[in-house]
Amino acid sequence: MKFYPLYIYIDSSNISSYHMCSNSPINMEMKRANLLPEVLLLLLTFTTIFTIALANSDQAETYIVHLHAPNGVTFDKPEDRRGWYNSFLKASTADSDVKPSLIHTYHNVFTGFAAKLTADQVKAMENMDGFVSARRDMAYKLHTTHTPNFLGLHRNLGLWGGSNYGKGIIIGVLDTGITPGHPSFDDKDVPPPPAKWKGKCDTAGCNNKLIGARDFTNSSGTGSPVDEDGHGTHTSSTAAGNFVDGANVFGQANGTAAGMAPLAHVAMYKVCDDIGCFGSAILAGMDAAIEDGVDVLSLSLGGASVPFYEDGIAVGAFSAIQKGIFVSCSAGNSGPVNSSLANEAPWILTVGASTIDRGIRATVYLGNKDLLDGESLFQPKDFPQDYMPLVYPGLNSGQDAAWCAPGSLNDIDVKGKVVLCDRGGNIARIVKGQTVKDAGGAAMILANGEADGDTTEADAHVLPASHVAYDVGVTIKTYINSTSSPVATIIFGGTVIGGNSAPAVASFSSRGPSLASPGIVKPDIIGPGVSILAAWPVSVENSTQTKATFNMISGTSMSCPHLSGISALLKSAHPDWSPAAIKSAIMTTADKLNLGGQPIEDERDLPANIFAIGAGHVNPSKASDPGLIFDIQPDDYIPYLCGLGYTSKQVGVIVQKQVTCTEVIPEAQLNYPSFAVTLGPGEIKNFTRTVTNVGEANSTYVITSVALPVGLDLEIGHAELQFSEVNQKLTYQVMFIRDKEQKPEAPYGEGFMLWTSDKHTVRTPFSVKFV
Repeated sequence: MKFYPLYIYIDSSNISSYHMCSNSPINMEMKRANLLPEVLLLLLTFTTIFTIALANSDQAETYIVHLHAPNGVTFDKPEDRRGWYNSFLKASTADSDVKPSLIHTYHNVFTGFAAKLTADQVKAMENMDGFVSARRDMAYKLHTTHTPNFLGLHRNLGLWGGSNYGKGIIIGVLDTGITPGHPSFDDKDVPPPPAKWKGKCDTAGCNNKLIGARDFTNSSGTGSPVDEDGHGTHTSSTAAGNFVDGANVFGQANGTAAGMAPLAHVAMYKVCDDIGCFGSAILAGMDAAIEDGVDVLSLSLGGASVPFYEDGIAVGAFSAIQKGIFVSCSAGNSGPVNSSLANEAPWILTVGASTIDRGIRATVYLGNKDLLDGESLFQPKDFPQDYMPLVYPGLNSGQDAAWCAPGSLNDIDVKGKVVLCDRGGNIARIVKGQTVKDAGGAAMILANGEADGDTTEADAHVLPASHVAYDVGVTIKTYINSTSSPVATIIFGGTVIGGNSAPAVASFSSRGPSLASPGIVKPDIIGPGVSILAAWPVSVENSTQTKATFNMISGTSMSCPHLSGISALLKSAHPDWSPAAIKSAIMTTADKLNLGGQPIEDERDLPANIFAIGAGHVNPSKASDPGLIFDIQPDDYIPYLCGLGYTSKQVGVIVQKQVTCTEVIPEAQLNYPSFAVTLGPGEIKNFTRTVTNVGEANSTYVITSVALPVGLDLEIGHAELQFSEVNQKLTYQVMFIRDKEQKPEAPYGEGFMLWTSDKHTVRTPFSVKFV
């Protein structure tokens, strides 16, 4: 059986191991502390690589089978199509004792099915009329109040007012399920779903807000779409949760919670359970969502980089955009490693994660009077401010003790002390705190590793704690080494809003360049993904007094639904825009500067490069009025896919029709809102872009700014674009010229060109690989 490395985008340093059914003191404490079941999901950087083993020819496993209906064959009823699918199963069993079983049938994402088959049975199908391909199922995994204001969304003003808060737009979320009855899914002021809606709700509690809820993790159709994990509830409410006053966790981040499109409709397609998120279930969910009539698809999950024809999400997403459905996906939590992206297809909006200007402050107060800021969601009011002994177990007791691994402190005297623990070791951040607590420690300081830089998170810890940046951790260790009796305490400062360094790129946010398509810049955009407060199925405070239960978690799983909700607003404001037009509007208007007016930084406090932020940080209000858009029609991707070296058959798997790769274009020729170019010494490459005027009818755009890396020149064929009507299209040429003599400063360079009219600025970023 073959398994693939698929990422549920979890920070393994924040996975809890509690069981919701247990009421033991330890498990109740763990429940109070946060946390996600260990087997699943979201937060940050954890990658699980599964063992690869070849399948035995007589061992049944799940295959996804792509078919092409013979010429002239049509299916008037679903049972006719299913009967044709079953004919493949019957034919495959002629020489086999193993009975195949049909799991899912597809007809929107592609023509085909998922079934339990042996390798011999698949081989028997290969000569049947209509067979295209079969591949083994992939086990994907998942990649989380203040953000509307941070993004410039205000009641009755701007984009919220102009888009009517997303009314009439349906957001389909593929995730772990949802929590009906949560106040975030109340339907106050939400109208009935539009007449096109054909979905259904397989649980009690649906209404005009939560209009659909189905489970695809159980092929028998008997499963429940109710969320037993939390991830799906959190992402759904981030995208489209209704207004909930008094939202908070432990009294922190108190305010009115709202999703990005608070009056849009939500449909949940449960595709993940405690085993994982299998490609066959994801495709079934996407197939149903397309049939049901959603407008936006939001997927906070993904897998390893593979060719697009082998990537179920990419294939399903292409079918969605063919129907005009916008698809937003998380970029992954494998940063800051280069080329660590998931969901790289250019017809998907690939979303990285950024910080916001809110912190839940927990300040470390050292014996030398240094005050060092960190974060913690759990802020006990009765924690003593007197100094306590400070100890770093990693100083003398090995790596496990440095990580505060379970059991590693049993033989170390930490009773009544503040314990410094290093982040990492695939040990949950909360579990580290539980280890300290079990050993009698009074408090924990959690120090980032160098790769994590200054990205800290506010967690619901099980004891007084402070999560500090890497350089702060180094300072604390230096202090410990400087004295024979180090002491410290933690001062809890509560919720702090402000600070000019936001947004910054989160350390865990996956980076480009893309492996599947190096000629397309990815990620496309970044959005809020660190310490995001949103709906949760249960109280992390162990309270039974309210249904308004919230939690604060982090990951590109959180940034993705922000962009899903924003795209719903844009679709409501501009119902005639294509998915590519919405993506273009988001990218060309993105912010490059933080609140302090300086370039957005990464976890190292250095200016973030294009492979970390893509086009920049989303600015919803500007995206609603971009001036120009770079549009792409579904068939425009065919010569691009052929240019990737795919065969006509492989391209056909993606675009769901027979094609012949007679026309081929380089990746950078796709009409994308950015460029990724490879140049050798003295090499010149020409590309064109076609822009559509969606601003004022009579408008003129000129190039007002060009930023170039050392060793590159740029020539633009038309330095002025004159429009006389709305939706008019004009094409211009861009020539990238590599200097023969001048040596580049780095293997990659980046820059941008800026088109400006009286009212609009349209920014097109580019990357250059020097070879």
